[in-house]
Amino acid sequence: MGTVGDGGGGGGGKSGTMKQLNVGGKLFSLEASSLSLSLSLDSPSPTPTFVDRDPSLLSAVLVAIRAPSSVAPAFPAHVLLDEAHFYGLHAQLLAALSPPPLRGFSVSLASTLSPASEPFPTALAPHHDGSLCLAHGAGQVTYYSPALDHHATFRTHLHRITSLRQLPPSLVVLGSSSAPGLHVYDFFEGRHVTSVQWLDPTDTRVSKAKVIAIAARPPADAADKNSPILATFECPHRENCILAIDPVTLKPTQEIGRQSGSAAKSSTPGRVVHLQALGLVFASFVSSGAFGYSGYMRLWDIRSGNVVWETGEPGGAGRSSRFGDPFVDADVDVKQQAVYKVCSKSGDVAVADLRYLGNDPWVYMSSGPRGSGGGYGSVLHCHQSQVFVSRKDGLEVWSRLEEQCRNTGDLAEQSGTKERSKSEGIDKRFYRSCYVDTEEDAKRGMIQMMDGGGDRLFVTREEIQGVEVWETSHLAGAISL
Repeated sequence: MGTVGDGGGGGGGKSGTMKQLNVGGKLFSLEASSLSLSLSLDSPSPTPTFVDRDPSLLSAVLVAIRAPSSVAPAFPAHVLLDEAHFYGLHAQLLAALSPPPLRGFSVSLASTLSPASEPFPTALAPHHDGSLCLAHGAGQVTYYSPALDHHATFRTHLHRITSLRQLPPSLVVLGSSSAPGLHVYDFFEGRHVTSVQWLDPTDTRVSKAKVIAIAARPPADAADKNSPILATFECPHRENCILAIDPVTLKPTQEIGRQSGSAAKSSTPGRVVHLQALGLVFASFVSSGAFGYSGYMRLWDIRSGNVVWETGEPGGAGRSSRFGDPFVDADVDVKQQAVYKVCSKSGDVAVADLRYLGNDPWVYMSSGPRGSGGGYGSVLHCHQSQVFVSRKDGLEVWSRLEEQCRNTGDLAEQSGTKERSKSEGIDKRFYRSCYVDTEEDAKRGMIQMMDGGGDRLFVTREEIQGVEVWETSHLAGAISL
């Protein structure tokens, strides 16, 4: 009895040529171009090529590729992906199992990932393929595949991991606020690879430096594979810097933005973003206390190590017109080349074009009645050209209409007598916001961490176990009129 499977593309045979396979006594007819090189280039024969593997697995792979959302897979996703890799169908199956493009206005809670032991998250490290490395409990790391199947869990030598990033194909870099050094582990084998320390023989204050933040790696299709790992280090005497580390040799190559740390304006950055296309490094620091929030944002030239722009709130260089309403969190949209912040008192979201930064480049946007509770405790994250903002009463998303990107040069004519935004290329009339969670979602607690990977948004909440996975449903979509 035969089973016929259609192939996509990306194999070794000629397009349109069918290949007969006898898999464990069951016949399959597959397009040769979809098969792995060893199977597609097999010598032509009237007898089907025999493959000593389980035919039910290949049938499940083909069903998942044809109708990914109609039928639940008969086997775990990692089992199907391993089988698809043998036949050269891995890329097609992974695309079929992945969620649709992330649209903020239709995103919803899809699932929750909860490690088997010590499930309270301490750090997140999503990747562009949708996979996730999760630090939790007392120094444990769990890796979930792009299909969100549990792949591995191992324990590190650290008591608590507070910063974490993936370094494909199988490494993870991590740091702790309670132990010195940047540490590299192989998450497939669960072994320690090496450690990187910030040292300066000429300065005795530089020792036992702990890692505070690690920059996310740029997308593989838009970045040099040798793009450095950027991490912020802080010594016990508060001496700090951003250290650039070679991803191949795992050795420090450059020191950026060294500061004494004796004042708030020179404290260790808690967020660092590599703007590779601009040759810049963005860093921000925020602290809170009895008198509210204070902090700074800076841009460093990665080549010279010099500061090219900075702002401090409240007061400081590059004052904001919203004096007394300092930001609580900030992030950079690398694709749009814009920096966003959320204000602590008003809760307004502000945006500035990185190409036209000045003394007060901010354009402010109000969230309306539901966001009037202020921005205290808010978390802001840019992902997929959308801005996600957590609030006391829910999760808000801001999106910029495509028309602004296409018609930036005609905005003056379109505006007429209407006020033009202060920051060139940004007009708040082209921004839209909405809340994407339900009242039940908001009642689960304040969002503590938020990070995006692929077409997923990963969310953790204060004192709540596990990680929420937010996706766009296959049933959601927009119709152009």
